[in-house]
Amino acid sequence: MAEQVKKPLKITETILRDAHQSLIATRMSTEQMLPIVDKMDKVGYHAVECWGGATFDASLRFLKEDPWERLRKLRAGFKNTKLQMLFRGQNILGYNHYADDVVEYFVQKSIANGIDIIRIFDCFNDLRNLKTAVKAANKEKGHAQIALSYTLGDAYTLDYWTNMAKQIEEMGADSICIKDMAGLLVPYEATKLVQALKAGTKLPIEMHTHYTSGVASMTYLKSVEAGADIIDTAMSPFAMGTSQPATEVMVETFRGTEYDTGLDQNLLAEIADYFRPMQEEALKTGLLNPKVMGVNIKTLLYQVPGGMLSNLVSQLKEAHAEDKYYQVLEEIPRVRKDFGEPPLVTPSSQIVGTQAVLNVLQGERYKMVTKESKKVLAGEFGETVKPFNKEVQKKCIGDTEPITCRPADLLKPQLAEFEKEIAAWKQQDEDVLSYALFPQVAMEFFKYRQAQQEKVDVTAADTENKAYPV
Repeated sequence: MAEQVKKPLKITETILRDAHQSLIATRMSTEQMLPIVDKMDKVGYHAVECWGGATFDASLRFLKEDPWERLRKLRAGFKNTKLQMLFRGQNILGYNHYADDVVEYFVQKSIANGIDIIRIFDCFNDLRNLKTAVKAANKEKGHAQIALSYTLGDAYTLDYWTNMAKQIEEMGADSICIKDMAGLLVPYEATKLVQALKAGTKLPIEMHTHYTSGVASMTYLKSVEAGADIIDTAMSPFAMGTSQPATEVMVETFRGTEYDTGLDQNLLAEIADYFRPMQEEALKTGLLNPKVMGVNIKTLLYQVPGGMLSNLVSQLKEAHAEDKYYQVLEEIPRVRKDFGEPPLVTPSSQIVGTQAVLNVLQGERYKMVTKESKKVLAGEFGETVKPFNKEVQKKCIGDTEPITCRPADLLKPQLAEFEKEIAAWKQQDEDVLSYALFPQVAMEFFKYRQAQQEKVDVTAADTENKAYPV
């Protein structure tokens, strides 16, 4: 058999999205990003991930910025580089399922405003929840990448993953990403996984992990040797910890090998120099907590993503029950099993974690049940890899008949209604989508935006100084 010629390894840079989402609560502003775009555009990245995930909510809620405006500005600056976003399937960027018309319109507008690659995932790996987004991306001539949420459990065999990969290829996706949000994929398992996927599909394979458990760089090394085509990395000032391995380190690792990325370390060093003062400032203000920079091996012991652990600690603190921490950690896998063993990623991680806290604090399992837990058990988020625990399901939702169809099949078109509700505030087509995803937050932003515009108009007209809300 002729030896396969290995193409150079490709790099997707995450500093403008996942890196700052993971380390500094998605607080990097557009203004902080723009001055470095020109240099980043010269690197030769496969793509720059710069939108989606939590950036949309954080822009509106905390930074008082229009996320669509950010995308347009980045698109104008990145003349040679593909832009990538993260998209939660039928949840888009929110936490509930949306009707197909909203999903289609969001994909259309994302691509029209500058996105090239849409990475689409579902917290249950229920492929039915990804179909609409993939179809829409195909229609708009965008690149549809499906991300499989990696997790552990006896249902998640190599056969399970290769089976999924085949279905993804049939669905019309352009590439596959292994999304290891909790840093659970260890190096030699990565070898087996990538080899199995490469044997089962012709699609390019991208690897995405977080450094939380301390093995990420080794996992990338073994993945690339096994045939992975692309890896996600972050510039060193916002790498490691709960973020990704450092771009410069991975570039150096493969230098001079058949996988050589060909990226210029001097240029990368200049980019790192730009972000370093930001990192120092974030450490000084406490926005970057040194705790998230360390290795948390409990991730591997309890299969709990880093963000979920910190959430847990704050929930227990509020309830003055920090002594129950280990009990809750032991309860999480039990709840996960009752709920059909889903991967723990937004929003399933929050739902399982909160329910585990309630079970421990109440002293009786499922004495108190959140409405999200009920939704999961009623099939409203989709199908899990294993069936739900019947007794738990009965205790939580009683005689409610669980749904078995694709949840969005039960949703009527929603766009026209949203359009009506924001007619008075709409300044661009995209406003309806901001409102659809985050109604209250978007409304507050629209009011803020108008106040700012009026303030500018008043100043320009040099009329008497009126007090305008900021």
